[in-house]
Amino acid sequence: MGTSSRLLGYVESRKNLTGSVCGLAGVGITLTGAAGGLWPLVVGGLYAAGALIAPPERPDTPHFPGADEQLDALRADFATLRTYLTEVELPPETREKVSALDTLVEALLEPGWVSDPDHLHVLARAVRQDVPEAVDTFVRTRWWSRFTPGAEPPESHLERQLTALHEEMTAIAAALRDAEAIRQEVHTRYVEERGN
Repeated sequence: MGTSSRLLGYVESRKNLTGSVCGLAGVGITLTGAAGGLWPLVVGGLYAAGALIAPPERPDTPHFPGADEQLDALRADFATLRTYLTEVELPPETREKVSALDTLVEALLEPGWVSDPDHLHVLARAVRQDVPEAVDTFVRTRWWSRFTPGAEPPESHLERQLTALHEEMTAIAAALRDAEAIRQEVHTRYVEERGN
């Protein structure tokens, strides 16, 4: 199958098509009688010359998912994370921090807000790695902390991690808010100047 697809690929290639056109020109020269007995060399030579001067094949540009496609996948992962978080047993104070972070991430994942690749990366890292790892580590550590009295409670680490993640999400929301304020200001200036 590989040989036939390569052969078919060459038949459809620019090199073959250009060589064939030049070879047909050689046949035309032969029909006028200008090539004489050397007509096979003329036709073959013109085909080879055409195949050599033809531009090389360029592979198609790869398609990478755009911001909308990335957000759709991230929303699906966020729904999975939410399901996980509802099943995990957390202390009430920590549950409040998780809920606050959940609400903020949900707002940021609404269509039309986040399109900056850096913000998408931070959101994706939080949803796919940071929050699940923080909660899972808490659950595992909490079990072991029963056997080590006097150790720092795992809740404090989880709350510090959730606070840091909430600050990251708040920074994204602030950047979006600032961008919208600038956009509104620019549009106001444009409308006012257009009237003058």
